[in-house]
Amino acid sequence: MVADAVRSGLRQSGYTVDAVRDGTSAEVAARTEPYSLVLLDLGLPRKDGLAVLRSLRGQGHHVPVLILTARDAVEDRVAGLDAGADDYLVKPFSLAELLARVRAITRRHGGRSASVLTHGALTLNPSTRKVFVAGREIALSAREFEVLEVLLERPGSVLSRAQIEERLYGWGEEIGSNSVEVHIHHLRKKLGTGVIRNLRGVGYTIGSVA
Repeated sequence: MVADAVRSGLRQSGYTVDAVRDGTSAEVAARTEPYSLVLLDLGLPRKDGLAVLRSLRGQGHHVPVLILTARDAVEDRVAGLDAGADDYLVKPFSLAELLARVRAITRRHGGRSASVLTHGALTLNPSTRKVFVAGREIALSAREFEVLEVLLERPGSVLSRAQIEERLYGWGEEIGSNSVEVHIHHLRKKLGTGVIRNLRGVGYTIGSVA
């Protein structure tokens, strides 16, 4: 029930979420998929969450990990952090606090300290899910916001359509053949044609925003 509630809350906040229900599956997923963050319960069947974490770190996997658990003893927190966790949140917790910690961890691992993304006159706030150009708020759909956020997180980098889709869609979600192109077309109409550049045959990158 907690997992379902967390997954629902994260998806409503614009995150793409995959979920598994045991430690063995969690370890396989974390080793094979390029996740931005892993939310890891400790009391998992088949393989304990702490064992999963130690195994991942022992194999050189550096994906950020936020432990979610009912184990609130200081010794348990120390064990989790020493095993390589980036943060520790004890149940019961509020969704608002979970989302704040998720944003903080992803900022740190993305090399950012600011809570908003800016590029020229463009500002995107992940916590409020609002976008401004030269101080004027621009209304975006959920998917448009997510595409723009993915590109703004790595300004100067060129992302392929497949890389963007990987960030936008979870397991089992149907992906339209030209969905990324459609979202980018709409973003250009709302933000200006030069905001997102298309390098033919390579991918997309953030352009200039006056």
